[in-house]
Amino acid sequence: MRTYRSHLAIAVAALLLAGCYNDSATYYADSTQDHRLTVRRQQDYFWSEEGRFTLLAARMPDCQRAIPLGELPLEDTKLELFSEGDRRWSLRAGKQVWHVDTQQCALVEDEAPVAGQKLGDFLAEIDQLTFVEAAEGK
Repeated sequence: MRTYRSHLAIAVAALLLAGCYNDSATYYADSTQDHRLTVRRQQDYFWSEEGRFTLLAARMPDCQRAIPLGELPLEDTKLELFSEGDRRWSLRAGKQVWHVDTQQCALVEDEAPVAGQKLGDFLAEIDQLTFVEAAEGK
């Protein structure tokens, strides 16, 4: 009886984890790949329609930081990436905006709207999270 319960518990745990999202996409700010912004998407439970999104900012060896972006829809989510210059970046998802400084290695509390050059989009789709570069001239 005890073995049956332990097997059942393992099977239920496997079902709870099956189909969960856990992926990432990266924008490389320079050709050395030492300066990058990575968005990570994690789903804690298979029935959840939202997941935890985290920005991993790195400018090696001086900066490496995980910045929680909060709960966002797992699918059909677009995070727009902008360069504000001087190692400062903006991410926008709908009305939410995050300003990140990889010189100071910090999330910048700033109410300013997005400014600067659009670099591309992090696209969260059903099968994968990708970074798609912006077309030239946009």
